[in-house]
This record gives sequence, C-alpha cells and structure tokens, in this order.
Amino acid sequence: MTSTNFMKSAVISCCFLTLAGCGSKESAKSGQEIARVNGNVITDAEMRREVANLPPYLKNIAETDQGKKELLDTMVVREIILEQAEKSGLAKSKEVQEKVEDLKKKVIVEAFLKKKIEERAVVSDADLQQFYEKNKDKLKTGEQIRASHILVKSEKEAQDILAQLKAGGKFEDLAQKHSIDGAASRGGDLGWFGKGTMVPEFEKTATALPEGGTSGVVKTQFGYHIIKLTGKRPAGVAPLADVKEQLKGAILAEKQGEIFKQLKEELKKNAKVQIKEDALKKVVIKSAEGQGEGVQFGK
Repeated sequence: MTSTNFMKSAVISCCFLTLAGCGSKESAKSGQEIARVNGNVITDAEMRREVANLPPYLKNIAETDQGKKELLDTMVVREIILEQAEKSGLAKSKEVQEKVEDLKKKVIVEAFLKKKIEERAVVSDADLQQFYEKNKDKLKTGEQIRASHILVKSEKEAQDILAQLKAGGKFEDLAQKHSIDGAASRGGDLGWFGKGTMVPEFEKTATALPEGGTSGVVKTQFGYHIIKLTGKRPAGVAPLADVKEQLKGAILAEKQGEIFKQLKEELKKNAKVQIKEDALKKVVIKSAEGQGEGVQFGK
C-alpha cells in the first residue's frame, strides 16, 4: 500500500467518525471555499479540522500537495454519501440517531475533560529539568547527524534544483518550493537521527558529507534527494533543548492521568449517584463473536 493510499484509508476512518457535525448546506461555514459538492461548500477550515483528527504520523503526508488532494477527495466522497443518506431517509433512522447521540455525548465529554485537564496540567521549566536529570540514563544516544533534504519525483527536476543551489539559491527556500514530503514546510529539516534510521542510500551519502556540505542527486525508493548536512554530534546524553518537547509530553501524560483521577472523584462527590446492583447483574452483554455465550473453563 502506498503512503497516500494508506493515508486515504486512515482519513476515511477519521472523516466518517465526524459525520454528526457535517453535511448541512444551510449551516454557516467559516473559511475559504475549496470545493463545492452539489451546492454544499467544503472550506479550508474544515480541511484543517480533518488534519487535526489524523494520527501524528499521517499529518506530515497531509501537508503535501498529493496528501491534500487525497484528503479533499475523501471529504468530497463523504459529502456525496451524506446527501444520498439524507435522501434515502437512513440519516433519520433510529440506529443512526442513537449512534449520533452517543457520538455527541462522547465529543462533549472529551471537550470538557480536555479543557479541565489542560487548565490544571502545566509543565514548568523546573519540572522539565527535574525530569531530565532523573531520566538521563534513558536519553543516551549514539552518534547522530542532522540533515535537510529536497525530495522530488524526477532526476531532471533534481538536477535543475541542484543547478539553482550551485548558482547561489538558498536550500531552505528551494525545499519549501519544490520538496514533496512533509519536511518541506521546515525548509527540508529532518532533525537529528542516528544510524539505521534512514534508508541506506540516504544515510551513506549524508554521513559522508562535511558539516554544511550539500550532496549531488541521490536516488532512493522515495524519489530523488539533494541532501544537506547541518550538524554532527558524538554519542552521549541528548541535550535538554533537543528533547524538551518529548519530555514535556511524557510529563503532561503523567500529570493528566493524576488530574483525571482527581477530577473524577470531585465530580462524583458533587453529584447524586445511585447504583442499582441487582439491575446491573441482569444486564447481558453480547460479544461480537460469542453472541452472549460465556467462555467455559473445564467442566
């Protein structure tokens, strides 16, 4: 499966999970119109919301021209399906309305918890420094390099860009203009990486460059690259500045877990909750495979 097809499959899942808030021609939509399906407008603001719902590993793909086309195509198909569902009456069926209501509750609850947790979960510089010192043994790395690249589909285009670089063109500007992967928006910067991270052809060329040096055209399975080595560092503990965001995420996860537990207790304390144990015991949960039959162990 190609990266764009893989992204399209994932986008479809994300898009169809948000059907409840879409598909109304009369509702006011913010943003610039980027498509119209039987009179129903799709805006850039909607597309940005779809990208926000994608897993992190797909967001870089969605930044590319091809990725945006795949995403928009999925949104267009969704609008057509929504219109057909409305016409057939399926959208108003009991089953669909129950699922829409369940999804609405889930979205509201998640928004409430996110807001409350984010208000309390603050990571200070002192938190970061303390966590860094405590986990230094886990932050050791081998030798690393930092590189940027320009990736294009054809060798001819790569040679043309190389000629522009030799004529004084700025690498970062040319990467933003021509590169077809997610790093283009960062001027081609791929960050720090160690041995075995990149495909062999890329790694061999990058590690052989002097710091600040630029390669010729390098072919890999992804296309044609021009590589610029922007840094080298020996094995050791990664500097705090380089792992700051990674550590912040880990600390936030810990804090959010603790705050969530506290919040649950606070909410239950201020609410009148009655659990009917007898009724609960009579609830039958049917599994997808077993159809309600329990698994038996022994005789």
